Amino acid sequence: MSNTHPLNRRHLLQASLGAAAWAATASAPAWAAPPAPTAADLSKVTLRIGTYKGLWRPLITAAGLGQTPYRIEWRELNNGVLHIEALNGDALDVGSGSEIPALFAARQKAQVRFIAVTREDLNNQVTLARKDAPIQRIADLKGKRVGYVRATTSHYFLSKQLAEAGLGFNDIQAINLTPADGLSAFDRGDLDAWAIYGYNGQLARLRYGARVLKTGLGYLSGNFPIYANPRAVDDPLKHAAISDYLQRLRRAYQWANSNYLAYAQAQSAETRVAVGDLIELWNNRSTDYDLRAVDDRVVAGHQAVADTFVQLGVLDGPAQVAPLWDKSFRTALAAPMTAQVERAP
Repeated sequence: MSNTHPLNRRHLLQASLGAAAWAATASAPAWAAPPAPTAADLSKVTLRIGTYKGLWRPLITAAGLGQTPYRIEWRELNNGVLHIEALNGDALDVGSGSEIPALFAARQKAQVRFIAVTREDLNNQVTLARKDAPIQRIADLKGKRVGYVRATTSHYFLSKQLAEAGLGFNDIQAINLTPADGLSAFDRGDLDAWAIYGYNGQLARLRYGARVLKTGLGYLSGNFPIYANPRAVDDPLKHAAISDYLQRLRRAYQWANSNYLAYAQAQSAETRVAVGDLIELWNNRSTDYDLRAVDDRVVAGHQAVADTFVQLGVLDGPAQVAPLWDKSFRTALAAPMTAQVERAP
């Protein structure tokens, strides 16, 4: 997942939250899990969970795991920045996004914690060339009009791919566009190439014959943090409810790996994206779904991304991400996972 899911969603976050002030300082990562209450106590709990259209909400329901001992208020927010803002403004308990908005949260010392990671497909994070463009490899992007989405996974993997080819952003005509605007520009021929993620890349390939130069596999960590409100994490009842939710989400991902057609049908009902297109994306995936606990490698990988963004000038100074990673849900996620299926791009 990028920090902006490509499908259109309605914004349920009120405008006042957009101006929520970043808080002063986040706590050090020495948190212990609060004492777990009884299951009966969870009937009094409401979890405000941020979701993207077609993702967690239909996944949990389709997997038959929607009957929770607590109430869930689903809130559709269409990018990770909005999830962070809502958490920081105490309008959300759990959200998600890529590592990128989490960098800015760390830099601004926002009131948010990162409590687990999902592992998702990196073959749908792609650098594309127009079918009629004389571009066969990343080195051929020199001097070309290349669309991307600033401060997202596409910005990151494009920078890595350019550097590997001996180029930088100064060697291309880099054009920052939203995913929807990028698709329109690609359609008009205003772009020669496009670094993008998710279903918009699929549309560019299916509708306009775009060619894949590179995927995000090998350039992105594949870790997509689950964000949490520290107030919820520190509350024993909500901590227990979040633990239960993470366990359900983990089981739901395992179910989807073996029942993707059913999940695709649930996604399609909510998004109106054709089931066949969703199946094609799934068949070309780089890995199965997974949900993992926080460990030192996850934190180190996130810090490496932060350091790269400082070098690119995207961040205005160093961001130390470790203080925002919370390991208090490790026990809830301690059961062994099924083996993951890694796939070539």
